[in-house]
Amino acid sequence: MKRLLSLILLAGITINGFSQRILSLDSCRNLAIQNNKELRIAQEKINAAHYNRKAAFTNYLPKFDIMATYMRTQKEISLLSDEQKNSISNIGTATGAQLQQQFQQIAASNPALVQAIMNDPKLAQIAGIFPDIIQGIGQGLNGVGQGLVDAFRTDTRNMFAGAATLTQPLFMGGKIIAYNKITKYAEQLAQMQHATGMEDLILNTDKAYWQVVSLVNKKKLAESYLKLLETLDSDIDKMVAEGVATKADGLSVKVKKNEAEVTLLKVENGLSLSKMVLCQICGLPLDTDISLADENMENLALPNLYTESNVNTALENRHELKSLELASQIYRQKVNVVRSEFLPSLALTANYAVTNPALVNGFENKFRGFWAAGVVLKIPVFHWGEGIYKVRAAKAEANIARYQLEDVKEKVELQVTQSSYKVNEATKQLHMAEQNMDKAEENLRFATLGFKEGVIPTSNVLEAQTAWLSAQSGKIDAQIDMKMSELYLQKSMGTLK
Repeated sequence: MKRLLSLILLAGITINGFSQRILSLDSCRNLAIQNNKELRIAQEKINAAHYNRKAAFTNYLPKFDIMATYMRTQKEISLLSDEQKNSISNIGTATGAQLQQQFQQIAASNPALVQAIMNDPKLAQIAGIFPDIIQGIGQGLNGVGQGLVDAFRTDTRNMFAGAATLTQPLFMGGKIIAYNKITKYAEQLAQMQHATGMEDLILNTDKAYWQVVSLVNKKKLAESYLKLLETLDSDIDKMVAEGVATKADGLSVKVKKNEAEVTLLKVENGLSLSKMVLCQICGLPLDTDISLADENMENLALPNLYTESNVNTALENRHELKSLELASQIYRQKVNVVRSEFLPSLALTANYAVTNPALVNGFENKFRGFWAAGVVLKIPVFHWGEGIYKVRAAKAEANIARYQLEDVKEKVELQVTQSSYKVNEATKQLHMAEQNMDKAEENLRFATLGFKEGVIPTSNVLEAQTAWLSAQSGKIDAQIDMKMSELYLQKSMGTLK
């Protein structure tokens, strides 16, 4: 039944042929929350922080990467110079020439040996074919040399390479652990900021809502006051015509009537602007005709508050304090991140590489692969005190966050105490306003009756009506002030929902 009533209020009703939307305080809050862009941004910040936390956790896990490359070069890499290539290719020719020279020197120094060989037919036959043998050996060696030259050719004009690498961090100086904590705190901080934005939006919505309620009641009051003056003006005109009242009495009433009309106009303009503000907060078109469910309120329940319990509640619930506590935790972890840069780090690596040309079996224009595994250890040794300075700077930032938290705690305690006093003060003012209203109504009743009996002058009636107007307006202001002071107290305690 309650939900059905809420839907009816949101859908609106038709009055005198015009569609009017009736909004309760809860429906205004819901509309504001649904349509507020800042809250949507805050929600996206929560999502971003959530995924950053998940990304940080992956640093615990091994990383697997694949890389491939191709390069075309103008010239190939040569392990042998042109002179070396020529020497190796003609090694047989050079060797044959050296042998020929050695035999000629032997023959020149030993003529008897040469003569003995020539006198023996078999030896002479061998000596005759010896040059051919040397030439054959030289040609064979030339072929071997050319084969060596060809074997040393790299042909690196087209180079291909690929690698698959696996990296597993073993110890990174505590950086991974600290970074995971930072991202976790950052996600919680984004949630606290979203909650803070929610409270601010609810507070602004309630302020705009009760401002409209206040002006609606003041409009009714101005209309009622104008109606009283119109009635009095009509009575005075009749009395002036009968000679029982002066024209001065009639003019004073007309002046008051004109003032009441101007006041009513100002209230109507203020009410129109306040409704536009409320529509803007709720995400409705500014020209939407709205009516509030609490426009006909008369009395508000008086709260029963205790300052000491309010302070303790605020220290437990205020989102700003939780945000500062999380920020302090983040800065503490940043100290660990900075310190980790100057601590040893150890990682396990494994990879499989493929190249073309390949080197595992000489230079080959083929795809050949091999695997490798090992550990990488990095130990910072000397950096001129850079690590000490950076750690001290990070500690100073952490101290700043801690001091800010302590300062805000003191301010929150003061804010809660002030808000509690304002609620108590507003409660007393409302009691006084209600008493003044009772007295003003009684005074106006006697003044009106005495005026009709002719025993009280017009000025007294006008004074009584003015006092009644002031008392009624004061009562409305006191009711709204009490409601707003209660809202501010709830905001200061972190219990505004």
